[in-house]
Formats: sequence, structure tokens, C-alpha cells
Amino acid sequence: MADPAAWPELEAAERERRRELVLPGAAVEARIRAGGGRLPPRLLALPLLQALELSGCGALRELGPGLAAALPALHTLVLRGNGLGPAGLGAPEGPGLGGPLPALRLLDLSGNGLETLPAALGGALGPAGPCAPGGPPAFPQLRSLNLTGNRLRELGPGLARAAPQLQTLLLSGNRLSALPGGLLPPGASSLLPLLSQLEAADNGLQELGSTIANLPALKILDVSNNELSEIPVEVADCPKLKEVNFRGNKLKDKRLEKMVNSCQTKSILEYLRVGGRGGGKGKGKPDNFDKEESKKKKRDKRQKKDSGDGEQDKLEEVNKLMIKILHIAENPAPVVVKVSPNIKEVRPYIVGCVVKGMNLKQGNALKRFLSAQIKLHDDICEKRTAATIATHDLQLIKGPLLYDAQPPNELKVMPLGRKEIKAKDLVRQLQLEAEEQRKQKKRQNVSGLHKYLQLLDGKENYPCLVDAEGVVISFPPITNSERTKIRKNTCDLFLEVTSGTSLQICKDVMDTLILKMAELNKFTLENKEEESVSDAESDMISEPVNSNPSQNAEQENSPLTVEQVRVVDMDGNLKVLYPSKTDLILVSSLLTVIR
Repeated sequence: MADPAAWPELEAAERERRRELVLPGAAVEARIRAGGGRLPPRLLALPLLQALELSGCGALRELGPGLAAALPALHTLVLRGNGLGPAGLGAPEGPGLGGPLPALRLLDLSGNGLETLPAALGGALGPAGPCAPGGPPAFPQLRSLNLTGNRLRELGPGLARAAPQLQTLLLSGNRLSALPGGLLPPGASSLLPLLSQLEAADNGLQELGSTIANLPALKILDVSNNELSEIPVEVADCPKLKEVNFRGNKLKDKRLEKMVNSCQTKSILEYLRVGGRGGGKGKGKPDNFDKEESKKKKRDKRQKKDSGDGEQDKLEEVNKLMIKILHIAENPAPVVVKVSPNIKEVRPYIVGCVVKGMNLKQGNALKRFLSAQIKLHDDICEKRTAATIATHDLQLIKGPLLYDAQPPNELKVMPLGRKEIKAKDLVRQLQLEAEEQRKQKKRQNVSGLHKYLQLLDGKENYPCLVDAEGVVISFPPITNSERTKIRKNTCDLFLEVTSGTSLQICKDVMDTLILKMAELNKFTLENKEEESVSDAESDMISEPVNSNPSQNAEQENSPLTVEQVRVVDMDGNLKVLYPSKTDLILVSSLLTVIR
């Protein structure tokens, strides 16, 4: 029988003062069960912990007391696919999430058995509760909340008050009957001002309320596979809405249903905007509404031009960064990434794209590019706990690519600056180097790849990206391959972002990376530096793989080109396409995207 008090993983984390901890459900299930279905009390002795993941443990029924108070620095909490039941998250002033987590940014509670939310998340409102009206929010930094696959029947306004900065709310696979329902009561126009993604597919929704228009930042709305018979015209009042999914409902308006089934988001919103067929519903717009609206736009444009604002807009447009999207249909040889089913329990999310036209030859351009990646890993990637970036020389990759998980003693990789080695031996080697660093510097923190080793703790298989020749080009979250390393002569790059947490995080990181690349490229082209090699970059120089003067001349006069990359399952079914129509929206104020 498992000893519930024996937790070597927690002993190591406490000794090494770790910031991140992953507890694989299969490895700890017996101990969780022996401990009464709760998290071990020893976990509360890790006040420096910033990221905690425990997934796939059916024995976990309760979080146990004091989690919020004991882990004040926690910014990522993933409790996916466990056995948390109706009372599993605790009550006010009780165990679990009874108290606020002021630093938390991502909370994943998907695949549990939750029927109600705890008080801290707005499930119950008391006069002195942590999310009571007028009180301080319990989760002031929370950006992403995943409640997919639970048994929730309703949501109250307490959630919006508890997490006012929420951007992504995933509610698919619950038992909700109305949306927004109590989440946005009538007249509550200031709640959830930043919410951009709302998913509530596969619930049993019978009502989509008009208060949906009170979400000014909403960009993605998915209420597919429900029991909706009508779509309120107020949906069209969401000013930033770019993607809607109403498929799988029984709509009375058959013309609208036809648009829905063909995924015509723009047509759907225009149709709703004029009040449905013939302008006879909802807002009751006149039949000649479109014609009058067109005339109004022309008048506004003419007035703007006469007032001189048009010239200012042109000047601003010239100064904006610019990229061009090359769609799959226009690309004769697109890159495709196949996803193996082996990766699902290891690190399931990946997004990729190709960027062409990058200038890394001039001066310190390569050094700036590599430094930018390090900064992104520390910031938006949250020290690689949320996501990991990998960049490759496209000319050195043979597609299609396979995103897979392999046993550590079988996976072979050639890490940056090292010889080919088995992943198991590499991890061991890095662990020994980390211990040596600690002894020499007489401190707990380590640098380089060593600080990411704990992200692999407990993994029976390691994630990897493999090309068509069987070459491992990436071993996230640890290292890229020496074989596809970026060099000064590289101008075409394959980019990948992987995550064990969320597909949306992958997309957000990729958006930010592309914006940064556009900024760096513009800086390089505008500041004509001499081609020089610094000591820090000398390791990265090699003979040019593909030197083409005409191509270089084109670079200086053209925006970066971003080619779409498809991620598919082993049968070829599409899982992700990046960049899609809804990607790069968050950075659109700084970036002109030619689609």
C-alpha cells in the first residue's frame, strides 16, 4: 500500500526551491487515494511555487485546506481530468480555493465533476465574501479559465467580479441552459471588459441572451451543438466579433441556418445587423438599410479626406509594421505537422508557421533575435511553464513533420552546441551540471537549460518534433536541434510553439513572436549596420546554405511573409491552422496584416 506521507517529488522541490511542479496523475494516484483524495499537506510548504499541474488523477476529490494562503505566488494552476466533485474546490473560509490567489493568471479545471463554483470564483456571494460586490477581486490577474467538461448548470455575476481581467472563458461540455445568463445580468455593462473568447459548445443551451452585446472585447463565440432556436440580433453589436460558431442548433430561421452551416461569419453578422430576413425581426432595420449605410460610409470618408485626417491616417499606416499572409491554397509546398496520439498526455498543443524574408545578416541582428526569444520565454511563456518557442532554419527541414512522444532511452537529439545523445542521458548530464553550478556559485538558482529540467519530472515519454528523415529537430521544453539552428545567413524560418496547458496560449505566444520579428526586421533594415561577427555570435556562423543576391534585394523592399501551417492528426484531419482569420488580431493595432 502506498505511503501517503512519502512524497519524494515534493522533497526535491522544497530542497531545490522550485518554482514549477508537475505531478503526473498515474504516478501519484495511489498516494492521493491513501491520503483521503486530497493534495498532500507537504505541498503547502512550497511558498515559492509559481506553476502547479496535477492531471489525470481520478482519486483527487478535494484540494485540501489552505492552498490559496500557502501558495501566494502561484500564477498557473492546472488540475485537468481529475475527480474533483461538487465540493472539491472548497467553501468560503474552508479548504481548497476558499481564499484569493492574487497572482493566478491561468486556471484549468477541465474534465472534473464540478457542479458549482467555489465562493472565490463567484459560486456563492456573501456580504463579506472575497468576490462580494465592492470587495477586492479574488483573482485580479486571472486571464484564462477552463471549465470544460464539468457539470455546471449556471454561472453568476460573482465570476465576473472575482476575475475582472478574464480574457478566455471555456465552458463547453457542461449543463448550462442559458448564456450569458446570470454571468451578465441586465444592466451590468461593465463586467468582463476584456473577455475575447467565450466557448460554450455541447451544453444544452436553450437561450442566448441579448446581454451578450455587453462584451465589448469579444472576438470568438462558440455555442455549437446546443438547443438554440434563435440567435439574438444583439450578437452583431459586439464590435470586435470575428468568429462565431452556431452549428449544431435547430434554428427556426432556415436562411440563417444555411449561413451558419457554411461558416460565413461576416454574412451572419450582417444578416443579424439588419434584423434577419427582410429587416422584419429584432431591430427592425428598413429594407434599404444596406444602401443607406453604404452612402453614410462614403460621406464619412469624404469628410475625413476634406478635413485632412485622411493624410494623417496614410502617414500612420506607412509607419506601421507590415506582414503578408500566404494561405495554404496559394502555397505549392506548405509545411504540415502531423500529431501522434502519443503526445496527448505529455504536451498536447502545438502551433507552427513559416516566416520568410527575415534579415539576420546585418550587425547584431541575430543577437537581437535570440535575445528577444529569451525575453519572451521569461515573460509571456512564464519561464517556459506556459509555452516554449523553437525556431529553425527552414532550408534544413524536411517535411512533413511529426509531433510525437518517445521514451527517454530511445529519443535521440543533437542539442544546440552538443553532440547527439539520448534524451535520458542529456537530462542526467544537465542534472549533474546543475549540481555543479550550485556548488560553484553557492546558490540554489541555476542558469541555461538546467532551470527547465523540472518541467520533465515524472514524464514517462518526452515530447519531440521529428522531420521526414527521422531527425529530431526539437525537444520541448528543453532545446532545439543543432541540425536546424538559426544562423546569420538564415532568412526563412520555421517557428513552433508548444504547450501542455492551452492551444490559445500557443497562438498568443506566436502572435507576439511574429510582432517582435517584424519590429526587429524593420529596425535592421532602417539601421544599416555593417556585417560583423561578435564573439557571442561566432558559434552560430557557417557557410551560407542558400545565398541569393536577388532574394536579399527583395527582402529590403518587402514585408515579412507568414505562411500558414496545418496541424493535422494521423488521418489528416485538421486540428489547427495558423495563422487563421482570428489570429494576429490582438497585435493588429501595431501590425498591418495583408491577408
